[in-house]
Amino acid sequence: MRDLPVGLPSEIVPLSWLLGVWEGSGVLEYQIGEESVSRTFGHRLSFSHDGLPYLNYNSYTWLEPESGAEGDEKTPLATETGYWRLSRPQTNGDPGPGLLPGDGDRPFTTTDAVETLRNAAGGFDIEVVLAHPSGLAELYLGQVKGPRIDLATDAVVRTAGAKPYAAATRLYGLVDNHLLWAWDIAALGQTLRTHASGRLARAE
Repeated sequence: MRDLPVGLPSEIVPLSWLLGVWEGSGVLEYQIGEESVSRTFGHRLSFSHDGLPYLNYNSYTWLEPESGAEGDEKTPLATETGYWRLSRPQTNGDPGPGLLPGDGDRPFTTTDAVETLRNAAGGFDIEVVLAHPSGLAELYLGQVKGPRIDLATDAVVRTAGAKPYAAATRLYGLVDNHLLWAWDIAALGQTLRTHASGRLARAE
């Protein structure tokens, strides 16, 4: 069992098992019409915090060389960044919007206060905002319950030049000290279907 970092905001505690740097590999499987894309990839994922009540998220993936290919050069694949937090109304004590400072004490700074945010299922509702450099942003809503997280998109925003991408679900779980994840997407005119999954070990 890992010790919680000193100074960890109370609101992050339900998500604290994610903190750190994770590395491993995954499998990409996606059906597009009659064609199927299948590749293995490497993955480095990090969750950190800066004293505010949310987690910073950064993901970087690269394609592994195909079987039979010469050399061992890795090809950069995709990156995404974002923020994970418990879902709750913002109060006068929270900073924002923009650079506006909070007015009064910050809310939910104790364990007892955070416990009042538990949902009827015994978990915590969460919000995840992810941005992709390809002109895509996703807002996920979901739940963290123990070492498991279930997410589904509530909104997807695309620039005019971004590829079609309509919806997604993601699942994360801590199993035998490994972070397992799965990602289903509805993209390129396809319905929601299996896209990628991975298994990561804690690197830092």
